[in-house]
Amino acid sequence: MNNTREVEVVVIGAGQAGLAGAYHLRRSGFELDRDFVVLDHSPGPGGAWQFRWPSLTYGKVHGMHALPGMELTDADPSRPSSEVISAYFDRYERTFDLRVRRPVDVRTVREGPGGRLLVETSDGVWSARALINATGTWDRPFWPRYPGQETFRGRQLHTAQYPGPEAFTGQRVVVVGGGASGTQHLLEIASYAAATTWVTRRPPVFREGPFDEDAGRAAVALVEERVRRGLPPRSVVSVTGLPLNDAIRQGIEDGVLDRRPMFDRITPTGVEWAGGRRLDADVILWATGFRPAIDHLAPLRLRAPGGGIRMEGTHAAADPRVHLVGYGPSASTIGANRAGRAAVRDIRRLLEREPVAA
Repeated sequence: MNNTREVEVVVIGAGQAGLAGAYHLRRSGFELDRDFVVLDHSPGPGGAWQFRWPSLTYGKVHGMHALPGMELTDADPSRPSSEVISAYFDRYERTFDLRVRRPVDVRTVREGPGGRLLVETSDGVWSARALINATGTWDRPFWPRYPGQETFRGRQLHTAQYPGPEAFTGQRVVVVGGGASGTQHLLEIASYAAATTWVTRRPPVFREGPFDEDAGRAAVALVEERVRRGLPPRSVVSVTGLPLNDAIRQGIEDGVLDRRPMFDRITPTGVEWAGGRRLDADVILWATGFRPAIDHLAPLRLRAPGGGIRMEGTHAAADPRVHLVGYGPSASTIGANRAGRAAVRDIRRLLEREPVAA
């Protein structure tokens, strides 16, 4: 405890949500290093974007919303999004002098003396009166388990490890998952692979027409209802459906996006459905999404019986000191911005109401 550093607020994560929270802390009068710190375990600026595959160019990114206070302008749509957005985040951090501490791994957050939270990291221990947790999902790729999975002699990889379409040249590829990543992978891989097969648990839902504000609010409300009940959050995309754009239409017409139901088991040489139908494959690509990276919060016992963290606004219902931004309904670029502002507003009220313990 002698080496513990005290601040009012610790921000964990420097992606969209964490930077938005840090920006609003500064605007609200919190002084960096004295009142708050921003910790990030990534090697450089860019949040999860810095790890995206090279073929995901900025022009293919759906709905990247600017950080508060600084627009992203004149971005080359042909450049990899990892480069464009990392450079933008870097410029943002320097413009607003956010001095993100990295790489710093947060190992655990636990109850400390005097009503404070102890944030134990690879760079020592921080004591804080409030926490903005903005750790996203990239570090927790979801791998479903299927019988025979360990016997497969080919290659299995997740979207988090996707290297780009050239790596699948001449191979028979099974892509699992009905979200945006799965369809993007298929459309890219098809012209390189010997064959592609698309399998999903449920039939994909394609959305016609523009996605207006009313539709957006309705989608966010569905996700928000889950976290209010303490259930694990679903992504906003999971309730909006896939936009039926020109590329998707072409993929359907070409037969690339010809969905098959989920297989029942994995064999050494491929996959198999009930009834004995088999398909040989060299690669299984799991485009099966991610889960919130919140294991470091386990000592606080925030999880509800439903398996998620029950939320009231941006803070955990069980602990108003702990704000989760970029979680559930705020897991989008515009939602993260709004959640960062709301979290700082609530933290200011909490700190003004609660005197510092002796």
